[in-house]
Amino acid sequence: MTGTEDVREPFEVRPLPVGFRIADWELGAVIGSGGWGTVYEAHAVGDDALVAVKLLPTGALAPGQRAALGELVASEVRFSTEADHPNLVRTRAVHTVEAPGLDTWDGAIALVMDHAETGLQDVLDAADTGRPIEHADRVLRGVVAGLAHMHTARRVHGDLKPANVLLGPAGAVWLADFGLTAELDGTHAHLPPVGTLDHLPPEWWSQRTGIEGAVVRPTADIWAFGVLAHQVLTGGLHPFPGATARARSLAAQTYARGTAPLRLDAGLPEGWRRLIADCLAPDHATRIRHTADTLATRIERLTDSGVPRRRRRLLPTAVAALAVLAATAAGGAALLQDDDSAGNKGGGTPAVVTDVHTTPTAGAIPADSDVPDELRPVIESAARRCTDAEITPALLAAMIKAESGFDTKAARPASEEYGIAMWTPAVFRAWAVDGDKDGDKDGDKDYMSPPDAISTMSLYTCWLDQRFKQEGMSAKDLPALIAAGYRTSDRSVIEEGGVPEAVRPHVKKVLRYLAEYEG
Repeated sequence: MTGTEDVREPFEVRPLPVGFRIADWELGAVIGSGGWGTVYEAHAVGDDALVAVKLLPTGALAPGQRAALGELVASEVRFSTEADHPNLVRTRAVHTVEAPGLDTWDGAIALVMDHAETGLQDVLDAADTGRPIEHADRVLRGVVAGLAHMHTARRVHGDLKPANVLLGPAGAVWLADFGLTAELDGTHAHLPPVGTLDHLPPEWWSQRTGIEGAVVRPTADIWAFGVLAHQVLTGGLHPFPGATARARSLAAQTYARGTAPLRLDAGLPEGWRRLIADCLAPDHATRIRHTADTLATRIERLTDSGVPRRRRRLLPTAVAALAVLAATAAGGAALLQDDDSAGNKGGGTPAVVTDVHTTPTAGAIPADSDVPDELRPVIESAARRCTDAEITPALLAAMIKAESGFDTKAARPASEEYGIAMWTPAVFRAWAVDGDKDGDKDGDKDYMSPPDAISTMSLYTCWLDQRFKQEGMSAKDLPALIAAGYRTSDRSVIEEGGVPEAVRPHVKKVLRYLAEYEG
């Protein structure tokens, strides 16, 4: 699984050939795959109309699984037929595949649906981290409008996430995948205990699953919308840190217990920050007053003036140019990032100021440091992957210098550590992210690639930061603990109750470099 972690395992089956016919539709290329099947592009035999066909194989399923799948499909089709709304994808027809020579696909269920040009998850995967995606306002308007219609119809989506938002022609935004949609019985409904881990609300994990399934309310969709809105407005950044969906869900539970603050991306405009924070209220009772309808009204007001734009941090070399622009703009004011602590990636309040400061942003890499110029944007971009205040460009740079001296080809074969971030290949594979999407078209993740290695370092250190906070370890010692955990393991640091003796010289070097970079 990639990006998000679903409890369902994807099928790995050979695709049907191009031109294979199902009723009045001829299949084209595969355009996506999900938890229980594969989506194909298809054309109508008569008028060449373009559709998408979702195929759900049933042959390998046990009788109980087949029955459960049939119920989910019936629910999806029933809701799609009843719900007539421009922001909900339509299921046009359902067929049973007849393919006697293809055991995998014979008897599979085929759902013929509206054809999307792309999916929101694909857009986020290709987006620049830290910036709103193109047409962010239109996407969020469409998602919340579809959600409001569902809730008015007394339905809970149950699995709202970027992969279930489709973008169609002429700017269409469609909610999709209604297999987990449930009808409210009073104030709540019941769903099977499945879903996407890092989009489920914290209360999901503390409740018991009864005979009818897990309790779900519209507030679960509100939580998921808050996560999705943060991703749309930050180029895919999840509001809770972690290298895996499970780690991000644990971070959300830590926040809900009150042992960690909510740290939203620092570049969010204040109105959007408040809206997302309301969606991510830590419990159902607090979240209940924020309905999809009220969110739609707030989003209309927030987007009346156009697409939300990320406020960039100002480098010292750009200050003079900004001063000239500010002076010539009628009624203009300089918008600066006002961090509440060194390198804060969330939790700070953006401020409107009328003067221009000439000091560098806290946590940024000083212009006169020994960090190679070509690595600065890589390190700064990697640091933005974590919303915790401790994970700053300066800390990452200090750790990299201590690990490899910025040598991209560094190697310690005896301990199987390689590259600029000194990754052990097996450990890297468990955490790896693609840090150079633009130049790495096939999405490969390589521990010898500085963007991949440093971005993965950021996610791993972010997870270490959360682990040590959960253990109640001293906040002032976190940079040292993180450096020690990266060199050894989280367990070693926790069992020692601090920096293990064996890595103290290394950690001292990291802290010395950090002090230099922080000035």
